[in-house]
Parts: sequence; C-alpha cells; structure tokens
Amino acid sequence: MAAGTALARSAAVQAEARLGLAEFLLTCDDLEECARRSLEWLVEYAGARSGTCLAVDVEHTRLSVIASYGPGMPQEFSVDLEDRAHPLVAAAFGRQAVVFAERRGDRRGATPLGRVPIVAQPMYARMGREHVPGGLLVMSPPEANHGLLAWVGSVLASPLVRLGRSRSLTEADRRIRRERTLLDAVPDPILLTDAEGRVLIANARAKALLVAGEGESEGRRRAVALNNMLFSSALAQTAIQEGGRRELLLVDPVEGSDLLFELLSTAAPDSREGTALVSILRNISDLRRASEEIEENYRRLRIAEADVRAERDRLDLIIDSVADPILVTDPAGALVMMNTPAEKLFSVRGSTVPEHGVRVQANDAHFSAFVSNLLFASEGERRRGEIGLVDPETGLPLPVEAISGKIFSEHGEVTAIVTVLHDRTEEIERARLYEELKKASALLEERVRQATSELVGQNELLRRQRIELEQASAAKSQFLANMSHEFRTPLNAILGYTSLLLQGVSGELGAQQERNLSRVDSNARHLLAIINDILDISRIEAGKMPLHVSSFPIPTLVQEVLAELEPLIERSKLSVRVETARKLPPISNDRAKVKQIVLNLVTNAIKFTPSGSVTVSARHEPSAKEIEIAVRDTGIGIKSEDQERVFEDFRQADNSPAREYGGAGLGLAICRRLAHMMEGKVDLQSAVGQGSTFTLTLPVRLRRR
Repeated sequence: MAAGTALARSAAVQAEARLGLAEFLLTCDDLEECARRSLEWLVEYAGARSGTCLAVDVEHTRLSVIASYGPGMPQEFSVDLEDRAHPLVAAAFGRQAVVFAERRGDRRGATPLGRVPIVAQPMYARMGREHVPGGLLVMSPPEANHGLLAWVGSVLASPLVRLGRSRSLTEADRRIRRERTLLDAVPDPILLTDAEGRVLIANARAKALLVAGEGESEGRRRAVALNNMLFSSALAQTAIQEGGRRELLLVDPVEGSDLLFELLSTAAPDSREGTALVSILRNISDLRRASEEIEENYRRLRIAEADVRAERDRLDLIIDSVADPILVTDPAGALVMMNTPAEKLFSVRGSTVPEHGVRVQANDAHFSAFVSNLLFASEGERRRGEIGLVDPETGLPLPVEAISGKIFSEHGEVTAIVTVLHDRTEEIERARLYEELKKASALLEERVRQATSELVGQNELLRRQRIELEQASAAKSQFLANMSHEFRTPLNAILGYTSLLLQGVSGELGAQQERNLSRVDSNARHLLAIINDILDISRIEAGKMPLHVSSFPIPTLVQEVLAELEPLIERSKLSVRVETARKLPPISNDRAKVKQIVLNLVTNAIKFTPSGSVTVSARHEPSAKEIEIAVRDTGIGIKSEDQERVFEDFRQADNSPAREYGGAGLGLAICRRLAHMMEGKVDLQSAVGQGSTFTLTLPVRLRRR
C-alpha cells in the first residue's frame, strides 16, 4: 500500500514537471534557453547525466549544437546536412531514437560526439500539414528513460523551428537595413526602375534630386518634376539603345543651378518585377568645366605658337630684305642663320665654277677667325674690323667691313653673334647704307633677341603657371568648403557602425574587442575634429563661412563651455575659476563662433597646464564699446619668438616630431580668423614657465551684417 502511494505521488510530481516544462517552452522566446531548460529537465527526471541539443538551421544546410548540459558533451559541433552518411544526419531524418554505444579499442571514439554512449531522438515540428525536421535531442547514458526523451523532443521541436525562423527573419531585416544605410552613403544617385520607368529603389542622393515631399516649396517641386521628366526621357532613350552611357542635365532643387550627370544604365532581371534598370548618375559638372578650361588653354597655346611662327617669318623677311650679308653664329662659332647675300659668299649650292668651293672655304676661314676674336675677347659686346674676302663667282677681292655684336640672355650668357658685312667698294653710298644698316642692325638685334629668348618665354610661362596654381589653390579651398558633407560622411559612417558594435547590435563583444572598438571610435572622432578644423579654414579662405548674428549674455556662454569641459577638468585636477564683471551687457554677434573660440582657448589652457589653475574672466570696456573675454592659465607658457607663430596654420610652438603635446595646429589659427570675421581680435601675453593669457576682444554690437 505504501509503495503504491509513493508511485502515485511520483507520477503526480512528474506530471506537474511535464506541465511546467510545456508552459515554459510555450512562452520562451530564446532558442538557447529553451534547449538548455529541456536538457536540465531530462537530467532531473529522465535519469540522464548529460545531454546536448542539435538544431537544423532555417536554410536546412547544417546541423549544429545550440546548447549542452553535463560532462562529456561538446559545446561546439556542426555537420553538413548533405552528408547523409553521417550517423547524426541519418538519425535527424529518421523516425525513431538511435542508440550509439561505446565500442572498446576504438581510439577515435565510438560515438559521433566522442567516447560517451548516447541516445539520439529526432525532433519534428508540425507546420500546417507537413512535419519539419527540427534537429536531435541527445542524452547520456542510453539507458535513461526513452519515453520522456521522446516526449521532450516532441514538445521542444515546435519552439525550436519557430524561434529559429524568427531569428533568421530578424537577421535578414538587419541585413536589409545595413545594405540600405550603405546605399545611402554612396555620393552618386542610384535608382532601380521597372520597365515603365517607375522608381522601385532610390538612395538618399537620388531622392534629393527626384523626390519632393508634401511640405516642400513650389520652386523645389517644379525642379523635381523637371528632373523626373528629363530622367524619364533619358532612360527611355537608353532603353531603346540597349543600355550604355548618356549625359543628362538636371537642376539642383536647392540652389537652382545646372548639374551635368553621366547616366549609366544596365538591365537587371527581377523575378517579381520583371526586367528592371539599374541607373547610376555620376556628377561630371566639374569634369566638364575642367575639360573646357583645358580646351581654352590649348587654343591659346596654338595662337601663341602661330604668333611665334609669324614673328620668325617676319624676322627672316627683314634679314633677307637687307642688301648686305648678315650672318648669325652660335657661341661655338657655327653658322645658324644667314641671308641671301651672305649665301653668295659662304655657300656652294648651285655653282658651276670649279674654284667656287675653295673660295667659299677661304671666306669661311677668314670670317671664323674674326668671330673667334670677338668670342674670346674679355671685354666689349661689339667688334668692328675689316675682313679680306673674295667673290666666289669671279674670284675678285671683296674688302668688307665686318660689324659683329653679341646677343646676351637675361642671365648674361652669350646666346648668338650677329655679323653684318659691308662692301667698302661703294664708298659713295657708305653714309646712307651705314645709317640703314645701323637701323636694320638695331631692329635685327631686337628681333633676334625676341626670337632666341626661349628662356624668357619659359619664365613667362612659369609665371602664368604660378598664377594658375594660385587660382587652383583658391579653387581647392572653394572645393573643400563645398565638400564638407562628402568629407564627413565616411567618418560619420565609421562612427555610426562603431557605436552600433559597441552597443552590442551584432552580438556581445569581448573585453579586447570592446577596447579596440573604443580606440577606433576615439581616433575617428579625433580625425573628424581635425577634418572639421581643416574645412573651417578652407571655408574661411573661400569666403563661405556665414555669420548668424544674435544677442546673448556672456556669463551664460562661459558656463556652457565649462559644463561641456567638465570631464576634461575633472581629469586634469586643475582649479578652474570664472570672474565675470557685474552688469555685463549682452553681446550681439555669432554665438556659435564666439563659443567655439572660448571653448578652444579653455581647452588649450587645460591641455598645456600640468598643475595650477585656469581663470576665465569677462569685462566690459564702455569707452571702446567692446567686451574682453580672457583665459589665463599657470601652464608652460610660450616663448616670445613663438607667440605669433602659434596663430599660423598647422603650427605649434614645438613642431618637432617628438613634441610632447599633439594636435594639428589649427585651433588658434581658426580662432584668430573667426575673430577677424566678427570684427574682433585674439591677443596673447605669455612667458615661459609663467603661464599664458589669451584675450578675445569683440564689439558689443556687430557693425556689418
């Protein structure tokens, strides 16, 4: 009687335990927790010592361990479901429990999960009219209660399949959101359209050009409508031509300016929507402007070359028009140019006289000796003398007066020698011819100097290139000021993804991973701050830094700055005080830029003050209608010769690679330029080892708007 009562009590306890497990599995929303609780239940009520649960993934490709309990069971195990010869895969697709007993002498292990004998129970979940394999429920030893194992497997199968599919859907949704974020990060507009031209997918840049909301202005809506019409027309022509590239002119809905894009379209098959078109719009406005500038510069170069050739032709014409022989020699004494009368004396072409060549060689020898004397002369740019020549045709003596002159470059080097030979047999016409030759010689020297001054032309070209480089530098500053979004977007993406990882969106992080990601986040923020400083400098240089004038009290602004720097102040262990004069009038200026300057000055004071104090004071000068905000520290101080240099771009008092304090050296440069924009100034008083005082002086009311 007592044994029957105990048996009934045991059955009641087991029934209550079954009910508790079933209720837990019905409400549990964690896959691993369901499997772990089921294994604990088998160990407690079915006589098992240990167990493990293997689940089939949603794609039905692998069988993997999701939970283990007790000794001898693996924490990680996975097998491909295509391997039907594997005993666990065969058991998972079977209908009955399979016992794997240990065989002695087998060093590799007698069972698929090691040397521990096990019994594997397949689990099937009923989904509609079909039974879906969910995995295997394994326990050891095999002598444990198989009936309870089969019951737990039948109860666990449905939550196992349901939670696995739910997790897969969640991961797919996250993947879609990540892909959408990545698509929006692309600076080029990207669209997916169906065969009728309807937009199926568009990234943020494409929406900015082709989509207008209900609350948008009428001008923007018209620009978007025009863009849609132009895009649809270009897309239709592209479809007729079976893809390819086209140029597409659109309107910027914000600024109203023209934007030239290169349209690249390709067909993409879609099982649901049919054939679709993937279109990428690449902005080539700057490229087109650069191409037009290159073409214009090339046109000017051709004009300049034509002018040089025309000038050379005019020079040849002038030389040939002179009756006297004229010769031009290089510094080595070789003839480089001569006119027609000179050719009669120094050329053998077309002559039938046998002695003509000998006479020409004699003339050349006399002339070379004369020119050599001029080249080797240490003084004098000209030489006048007589040369005994002969007429190559007749052999008669030809006494000539030779007048040679040196042509110098701008560096004082001899580049050529011009020689004029005057026939002295015509003494009667000597005076007249001499004056003409003198004028012709002067004109000739000028023309030859112009024709042979390539170096001068090159220097002029370098000067023009320098001007173009300065214009390119200004264009660079303009470009950087306009491209702030494109610079910041990749860094914002890095910061965003790093933040998501640190928040555990992709799973729990280890301590080392969290430290590494924290370093990535910190360095990315530091890089973003440097880029912001560079962009501020560029925007100021390009004149794109606007002023937003408002009236605000100085004490409130100072308190905001100290509140933002409170963590830095606590780490520095410095004493930071505020001294504000009473009845300080409100200031009318750009509040954000004033705050930026004060924040930078206080941060520098804390950074360069190892110990001591930092004092922020503000006072009013009624006579000058100005307010002074001073930041005084007891830090390392600055040498007098370095005090002006710290306000230069990318400069610090110590610019050596091994300097103790980091930074890009832009903070004070930006502060001074911002102060000048707001009709103010930043002054510095400092001494090495005695601290520094930076004073920002601003008018109470900004005069220009």
